[in-house]
Amino acid sequence: MKNVRDILNSKINASTYSIAPGAMVIDAIRMMSEHKVGALLVMEDGRPVGILSERDYARKIALFDRSSRTTTVREVMTADLIYASPSDTMEHCMELMTDKRIRHLPILEGERLIGLISIGDLVKNIIEDQKAMIKQLEQYVRGESY
Repeated sequence: MKNVRDILNSKINASTYSIAPGAMVIDAIRMMSEHKVGALLVMEDGRPVGILSERDYARKIALFDRSSRTTTVREVMTADLIYASPSDTMEHCMELMTDKRIRHLPILEGERLIGLISIGDLVKNIIEDQKAMIKQLEQYVRGESY
């Protein structure tokens, strides 16, 4: 089974987008839309201090009739970051994301941010692994070498 480093290396667009905690939420939403991502890491002094997701926007801005033009990212970001390391397995990340009910997982090597994976990245890689396993099993059943 692949680990997180394998997933990061296989991503077509491995860019990790971030925003400062003092930025306005409207700017974060525009950035997410521009880059077609569902979350931004919130970075301060080169370190991740939170994450802002579309879910944060929906639950903390839209539902409370707040203005994204006058609300800072710091006010609505999720500050309690849950993260993984490059050596963690896909299974561990899937369990973590399911248990914590999150869809984006920052990847830290020591204290250095090296990427971000989404639930979609995990599902895509799990499906690829399953297809490869099925192909191997079919070849084995047919007596073919693989």
